[in-house]
Amino acid sequence: MNGAAMYKIETTDFGVRLTFGGFIKLEEMSSWVAESEKALKTLPPKFGVMVDMRNLKPLPAESQVEMQKGQKLYKEKGMVRSVVVVDNATTRLQFRRIASETGIDAWERYLDSSHTADWDQVGRKWLMDGIDPDL
Repeated sequence: MNGAAMYKIETTDFGVRLTFGGFIKLEEMSSWVAESEKALKTLPPKFGVMVDMRNLKPLPAESQVEMQKGQKLYKEKGMVRSVVVVDNATTRLQFRRIASETGIDAWERYLDSSHTADWDQVGRKWLMDGIDPDL
């Protein structure tokens, strides 16, 4: 992760890999949204997003609101599928709720790395080939 930032944005063959870690406060989540706006300008019209949240602590309420802004931004700019990788039920539940509130839950899947050893490969199959890990 870049310097003291608790997030990373990487362009990949399927679109974007986002990595979040630690305890992310409002200011940093706002920086992620601003940096995402720039990164999204370089992507094709349709893309997938893998979100690695294995090291993320539950978000405070104000950071959740900013995360929702970011999710809506990715959807508006062409995100067709996303996969969220977590390592605990609390984070999974929090992000399922956020996805439901932003309306992206229909094309978002969740993988628990403590139960899915090949989560990266499973996630890529969902993003690139539409192979649903929930089925």
